[in-house]
Amino acid sequence: MSIFTFNGRTLLARSVAQTPLYLAWGRGDGNWQTPPSEPISATHLADPLGFRKVKVQGFCEPDEQGDIEVQGGRYRRSTEPTRHVYCQFVFDFADAQGETIRELGIFSGTTFTDDVAAGQVYVSPELVASPGTLLLLDHRAPLVREPGVRESFEFVMSF
Repeated sequence: MSIFTFNGRTLLARSVAQTPLYLAWGRGDGNWQTPPSEPISATHLADPLGFRKVKVQGFCEPDEQGDIEVQGGRYRRSTEPTRHVYCQFVFDFADAQGETIRELGIFSGTTFTDDVAAGQVYVSPELVASPGTLLLLDHRAPLVREPGVRESFEFVMSF
């Protein structure tokens, strides 16, 4: 039986860490009574509302005393490549105001139409030429976007 080595996983993580990542959020399916399981074959969100460029991106490693706390564990940042990539996304107050968020997805290789200004960090779906490759999908309990709330999401992707 073959194995996928830690060095091989670190190589994949390094590749992901060197590309700009975007977190898309969406309405999902309004008929969902509870969040459905995420299909491993998923390639896109059911109903995206916008794409936000990553604010903080880098390597991390498991550490019970680490300052990065995500569902499933604690981590600390690492200056050396590891098989774990940390991402933080911070949406602005006005992003998708009044909408109900039921799904999140991290994309790599996202491209935009020519109408998107250089340096623009939040882009609506109609200005996305290609969402890129969906790396992570998260279906969740409904989150209603309220005025005065700045949503922040953190993820650790382990390879």
